[in-house]
Formats: sequence, C-alpha cells, structure tokens
Amino acid sequence: MKFKKYLMFLVVVGLVLFLAACGGAEEESNTEGTESEENTSGEEGAFSELEGNIAIDGSGTVYPLMSRLAEEYMVNEQPNVSVEVSRAGTSAGFKKFLAEGGTDFNNASREIKEEEQAKADELGIEVMELKVALDGLTIVVNPENDFATELTEDQVKDIFLGNVTKWSEINPDWPDEEIQTYGPNENHGTYEFFYENILEEQDLVGTTNLQQDYSTLVTLVAEDVNAIGFFGFGYYDSNQDKVKAVGIDFGEGAVVPSLDTIGEEGPYANYTRPVFTYLNVNNAKEKPQVFDYATYILESMNDFAGKTGFAPIPEEEVQAQLEELQAIN
Repeated sequence: MKFKKYLMFLVVVGLVLFLAACGGAEEESNTEGTESEENTSGEEGAFSELEGNIAIDGSGTVYPLMSRLAEEYMVNEQPNVSVEVSRAGTSAGFKKFLAEGGTDFNNASREIKEEEQAKADELGIEVMELKVALDGLTIVVNPENDFATELTEDQVKDIFLGNVTKWSEINPDWPDEEIQTYGPNENHGTYEFFYENILEEQDLVGTTNLQQDYSTLVTLVAEDVNAIGFFGFGYYDSNQDKVKAVGIDFGEGAVVPSLDTIGEEGPYANYTRPVFTYLNVNNAKEKPQVFDYATYILESMNDFAGKTGFAPIPEEEVQAQLEELQAIN
C-alpha cells in the first residue's frame, strides 16, 4: 500500500512539473511574440508618420506644379497629412500668408516685394524663399491666326502698350482687324512680371481684358480670332489644342517656348523667370508636417517640373536650398 501511494506521488509530481514546463514555454513564446511585435512597431515608427494640415495659397502659374506635389505627398508619403493648395494669385496670396494665423506657404511667380518683407518683419514672421522651377512667359494667339506666328520683342510691347491697334499696322499683309489683348489681372505675379520686365513698367493698353482665372483666359483667346494674350508656359502646354504659341525674336531669329528653350541662360532667357514658394519658417519649426513638406518639395520638384510645364532647377541650387532648410530645424 505504501508503495502504491509512493508511485501515485511520483505521478502527481511528474504531472505538475510537465504542466509547469509547458506553461513556461508558452509564456516564453508569448514574450517572444510581444518582443517581435514591439520590434515591428519600432520599424514602423521609423517611417515617422505625421498628421495635421498644411495651407498653401498664391500663384495660379505655380499651382499645377504645387498641386501635383501635394497629391503625390498625400498619397505616397504622409496619408494622414492634408495639404490644401489654393490659387488666389501671388499678391493676394501674400496677403493671406502675411497675417496672424496665415498660410504655411505662398506660391509666387515673382520675388517677395520690399513692403511684403517689411510686413513679415513687423509680424515677426521669418520667411524663407524656395526657388522651385523655371517658367517661360508665353504669348498666345487664336489657333486660326496663321499670320502672327512670330513677333519681335518690340512688336509685343507695341501691341500691349496700344502703340498699334490693328494687325495691319504691324504688317500690311496682315488683316485690317482690331487686335484684342488679354492677360491675368493685378493679383498675379505674371501680370507684374509682364509689366515690369516686358513692358518696362509702362501701363498695358486700357482695353486689355484682364482675368483672375487662367482657364477663363484660355477660353477667351480660343474664342476670339483676333486675340493675343500672355500667361505661363504650363497653361499653354496643357491647352495646345485651344491656343497657339507665338515665337519671339530676341534678335537672332524667332524662338518658340519649350522645356528645351526655357532657361535663365537659354535662347528664351528674356522671357524666362524663376517661380517660388515662400515658407513660413515659424510654422515649420512648430509643425513637423510643414517642415517635412518643405523638404519634400525640394527633393521632388524636379521630378514633376517637366510634367507640369516647367523647366527644372539646376541640381546644385536644389542642394544649396536643402542645406539652408535643414539648418532651421
């Protein structure tokens, strides 16, 4: 009887030890699983997922490039960040940018003015200029216009200053019809570039039809056989079925704007201009998504410049801007 009790004792002890071993193994397995999940979580954390909003306004000319960058960023980089891009025009955009609680970026088809920089200083807003692409100001006519396919710089000036009012005054073989001029209004940096650089600060002829919306300009020129207008190359490039680009003779034969001719030292240099986005540095320091998006712009803008009607910035300039941006963080 004692022997049987002893055997029973051994069986119970063995069972206890077996169950303890199984429990320990399961706990170890669970611990390993937890560690694995923690490691995976750590790897995902390295992605630096961000969230929040980014507000951008300004130039209608720069809008196609910046809206494409915003779309790519939200889809492929930071899906929890909302980037809203509007196009009030360069000057109107600066008013929103230079205000309490203003936008994070202002796209501009001209450099910031002294009075705008003074306003920023007054508000304590540190501003950083980011040069994002090169644009070629493009003179366009109606597709049925088969005579004014080439103009000199002086002829363009004479048309938009009102020194000539009929096509026949430029060339007697051209129609004896009134020229109708079109362009973007004063809210746009394109207007200011045309006024300052092309017309040398002389006023456009008073009959010029000035518009806020670029798509409206395209439509107006497309519907008026005697129309001539101006806007950025990107809007011409995406509407070649509706308007025709005029070749400009800068003294060595007519040059038609293209991604190959646009450039600060290229054959279309006289009508080439840099375009920008201006960063509110204060916001970039306070909101990680704003700094991250500014970095993304500089790293990606040349990939999408040509696809949206702009010539790219030289790579050495891109790197110099990236270094300046990184220094603020």
